[in-house]
Amino acid sequence: MSKRRKIVFIGAGSFIFTRSLSRDILTFDALRDAELWLVDINPQHLEMARRMVQRYVDEGHYPATVHCTLDRREALPGADGILCTIQVGGWEALKDELGIPSKYGIEAAIGDTRGVWGFFCYLRTIQAIVDIARDVQELCPDAVFLNYTNPMAMICRTVQTLFPRLHFIGLCHSVQETIMLLAKWLQATPKDMTYTCAGLNHTAFYLTLKCRGEDAYPQLRRIVEDPEIYKTERVRIEMFKHLGYFVTESSYHNSEYNGWFRKRDDLMMRYCPPVNFDGTPGEYMSKRVQDGGVFRGASRMDMLEKWFGEEITLDRGHEFASYIFNACFGDGTPFEFNGNVRNFGLIDNLPQGACVEVPILADPNGLKPVHVGPMPRELALLNSIESQTEEMAVEAYLNKDKSLIYKAVYYDPYTAAKLSLDEMDQMVDEMFAACGKYHSFW
Repeated sequence: MSKRRKIVFIGAGSFIFTRSLSRDILTFDALRDAELWLVDINPQHLEMARRMVQRYVDEGHYPATVHCTLDRREALPGADGILCTIQVGGWEALKDELGIPSKYGIEAAIGDTRGVWGFFCYLRTIQAIVDIARDVQELCPDAVFLNYTNPMAMICRTVQTLFPRLHFIGLCHSVQETIMLLAKWLQATPKDMTYTCAGLNHTAFYLTLKCRGEDAYPQLRRIVEDPEIYKTERVRIEMFKHLGYFVTESSYHNSEYNGWFRKRDDLMMRYCPPVNFDGTPGEYMSKRVQDGGVFRGASRMDMLEKWFGEEITLDRGHEFASYIFNACFGDGTPFEFNGNVRNFGLIDNLPQGACVEVPILADPNGLKPVHVGPMPRELALLNSIESQTEEMAVEAYLNKDKSLIYKAVYYDPYTAAKLSLDEMDQMVDEMFAACGKYHSFW
């Protein structure tokens, strides 16, 4: 009789991830009887998560068991797999992180990855992640520890530096979701697509892209000339036209990471007009946060109560986590995916030791990143600037040196395209004053 596997969800109140990941895990024969432990610091959210996961167990007639606790140290001993999907501070924290830069004309699309908002999101989040990692190292050091919390690259760089023996990998869904989009444009299926994708989280590029074994880029260059296609992905298509390779993260979000599309109002309206989460015209993120909007807990709870009255599917989705768990401690089927790890001999012309997103092979022997080689120079230059600003933010935390946050902001491409050095200092001063309650480690 095979061992029943134990999988721990830390931040189980992340309702989208908890629903999709628990459903996916249970679809594997080797994991259908897993012990699923849900951990959250909010009792109301934890109970809602329990009801969601139990619904999948009941409707799928799985022999899995669901356990809940407010104390992660109760859940972690003996864990085979860990999923981290925490958020520190909630929407209240975003009001200053997004609102103060907005006063200076630095408007966020999402604001959780890099740039001034991403750096402060990192400072708000990192101590909680480090504390979790410390418990994992003590209580279940052999567990496969998968992180979905942003800002992905800076969190992974920090944890993998402080706890190098942990099997810690950062996951994002932009790689596979973009392949789904490109396959649709090419009138193909994701199974028809093969590729090598590498770079940084949210700005990784498809260095090779094939559809049914043939180079897909010539056809893709023709497809993106279609005005109906172009208007759905203006930023990414402009980058593709000028740089020659397609980038992973969506246009609206990707526009934050460079100085090309958001430095003037006319450019913002041309390339990245504000949209609501349903794709309709709306306000910029900073305005939606100030108003509360979809970040208010009551709205989220109402949507979930509606979900409980709807039919659900038990089909496996496209997130990587369940496939990785199955490869490492399920039936052992190898699985290749893109993940976030430190750059030790993986991408030759990006900063060594920084966090990069590269192909990784998961199997019963562990997680093995793949050497990619050098990036094309035009891509490496963009990635290197972004990576080195992230490196300064991480070193600010590791060395307790606030000055490195200011310097990271100086070189953020979007902020540097809009503000003087003195204006950046003033903005960061305000943010430290407003957000200091999350930075007790200084």
